[in-house]
Amino acid sequence: MGKDIIIACDFSGREELLGFVEKFGERKLYLKIGMELFFAEGPGIVREMKAKGHRIFIDLKPHDIPNTVMRAMAALSKLDVDLCNLHAAGTIAMMEAAVKGLTRADGTRPQLIAVTQLTSTSEERMREELLIERPIDEVVMQYAQNAKAAGLDGIVCSPLEVPKVKNAYGESFLTVTPGVRFADGDIGDQSRVTTPANARELGSDYIVVGRPITAAADPLAVYERCMTEFVG
Repeated sequence: MGKDIIIACDFSGREELLGFVEKFGERKLYLKIGMELFFAEGPGIVREMKAKGHRIFIDLKPHDIPNTVMRAMAALSKLDVDLCNLHAAGTIAMMEAAVKGLTRADGTRPQLIAVTQLTSTSEERMREELLIERPIDEVVMQYAQNAKAAGLDGIVCSPLEVPKVKNAYGESFLTVTPGVRFADGDIGDQSRVTTPANARELGSDYIVVGRPITAAADPLAVYERCMTEFVG
């Protein structure tokens, strides 16, 4: 399984995204298109980026009743995205319905991962605001177990949680890890973070990097530094 960097394209619209991607020349990227960009531009932006040869992680995090999620995933499957996600908190039944919706008539489907706990969520907030009393690493592992049972390909988690996930569910169970910052960078609104080099050591399959690259004066140089640290 090859490691790669997924760039979080948290842009407000198409022109901003195109201006960013042009800075990379002919290089084919792995782009994360989230709610802001997808809601602003619709599915056409996904088709346009796929036509340019980029891989796409569509990051919409559905969390609803099983039938609604199944239908939403069927629509996403038609976009030929490479990776999509949902909230593991929606239960095993919801995740099973998502797999069913994603699977095309020929048996193929995009990879599907579950969000366990957002990297902006601290254990204190989880306890005080969500009334979840268990330790955050225990909650993440339970959600990972549910995702595995539902037939998902992996989870989104902090790099710090990767070793336990891999040990429990095997190397083929994907770990997609946001909350990655350079040692000399600003952590922004993230509370559980690590560096690209440390994420590599911990065993992350994919790291998601946004502002350190997208807000850089020279995004290509920062991307290449990140690739060197994480992929080698």
